Amino acid sequence: MFSSLAYGQLWEREDVTFERIDAKAKELAAAPYAAPDKESLPDWMKNLSYDQYRDIRFVPERALWAAENLPFRAMLFHPGYNYREQVTINEFTDTHQQRVRLAEAFFNYGPLITNRGELPQDAGFAGFRLHAPLNRGDYFDELVAFQGASYWRALGKGQRYGISARGIAVDTGAEGVDEEFPLFREFWLRKPVPEDKAAMLFGLLDGPSYTGAYGFIIQPGEDTVMTVRVVLYPRKAVKRLGLAPMSSMYWFGENSRRRFDDFRPEVHDSDGLSIKMGTGERIWRPVTNDSGKLEFSFFPMAKCEGFGLLQRDRRFAAYEDGEAAYDKRPSLWIEPTSEWGEGKVMLMEIPATNEIHDNVVALWEPVRTPQPGERLEFSYKQHWTMSEDPAHAGGHVVATRTGLHDWQPEQRTVAVEFAGGPLEKWEGDPPQAQVTAVGEAGEKIKIQGVAVQPLPEGRWRVAFQIAPAAEGGKLADVGPQELRCSLKKGEDFLTETWAYRIIP
Repeated sequence: MFSSLAYGQLWEREDVTFERIDAKAKELAAAPYAAPDKESLPDWMKNLSYDQYRDIRFVPERALWAAENLPFRAMLFHPGYNYREQVTINEFTDTHQQRVRLAEAFFNYGPLITNRGELPQDAGFAGFRLHAPLNRGDYFDELVAFQGASYWRALGKGQRYGISARGIAVDTGAEGVDEEFPLFREFWLRKPVPEDKAAMLFGLLDGPSYTGAYGFIIQPGEDTVMTVRVVLYPRKAVKRLGLAPMSSMYWFGENSRRRFDDFRPEVHDSDGLSIKMGTGERIWRPVTNDSGKLEFSFFPMAKCEGFGLLQRDRRFAAYEDGEAAYDKRPSLWIEPTSEWGEGKVMLMEIPATNEIHDNVVALWEPVRTPQPGERLEFSYKQHWTMSEDPAHAGGHVVATRTGLHDWQPEQRTVAVEFAGGPLEKWEGDPPQAQVTAVGEAGEKIKIQGVAVQPLPEGRWRVAFQIAPAAEGGKLADVGPQELRCSLKKGEDFLTETWAYRIIP
């Protein structure tokens, strides 16, 4: 049986609560920022290649709580390679806590590790992951992983890792300043009891501009739901603070005009941004990667009911990739559980020529950024889901298509497909389409040929063309256009609002 005492761990009497972590974050914010020493690891760890780092594997039998057959288990990430900021991991119960020490017995060092030296004394880890019987009762699947800066990823039943969440985003996309990546310096993992249905942990965040206390309750299931409580303390003012941020990957999809030499029809972890506003309006903004430059979209509102980057297309035929399994990548939906106030959802799209890096960011930017000496507390739920429509929009967008014919070079065709809600069993005359251009740039185009067509599988297509408003004008001269489209019956909206930027 694995004994924690055999690896230098010792239980100490201490009551670990969110309030204690909050106090630590406040104390940390009052002191100057001290960056972690990335050079403190021995050379053999720092110089590991990608393949060598992957050849260091945690021994499942050594997982925290495995010997006691508890409902959750924790496995740890070895420091080294790109993960040089060491994270302190603690385990706690209702009355005691102990630090988990880095030990060789936790890991299996594979044959690629040819120059292994001693482990440094008092070293931390690169992060951790929790396991639970997610897909079947006799196997502990990976449930959530915290590794690198303030990033984490989670899974529901039958899902594959894709989109990532972050603690906060600091100056992401802000002009004239570099983005900051605060990190979790320390975690406290609550030892589960046999009847637990959810895991609990705390995290302490630190960075040049912010410190923070985080509390997580993680409920595994068809959708894994994470309840997140946050308190932030600013050290200094920043240009942009992003709450509940997430990062995903979009290379190309059905709406892409830029095609790549690849055997797959689509390659992305997320295909759109979904927003539920306090007014009841629901917005779907398909992700795109056509302009070849950094793009921003902002959606201001007095109150946010939810937002997230979704993977709506769940057909294997859309991706034809059994290894990457993009059809099984989770959507991430944010549901505020406290009063967030006025602000805006920001979408940032970065050009990409491959699928290696995350290039799409979504976050909530409050209208007022807290100043040094202030305290900001908020909470939300994360839904890691396969649902097409976690916002419960009813009628929702399922496809965006666009094309330009050689014989009509100044007339772009756009097709938006809706399904769900009242459209599933529609009878009578077709729904009415509302298509508009937003902003002053919309005066440069005309929208024509609007048609609503029924499709198989309960879908409805709105097809229309955009052309220059000026006689003899060129599409290339009208510039980017912000378009909106929805289906209505009389004055009642049947669907969410499709919001899209067309680059003519």
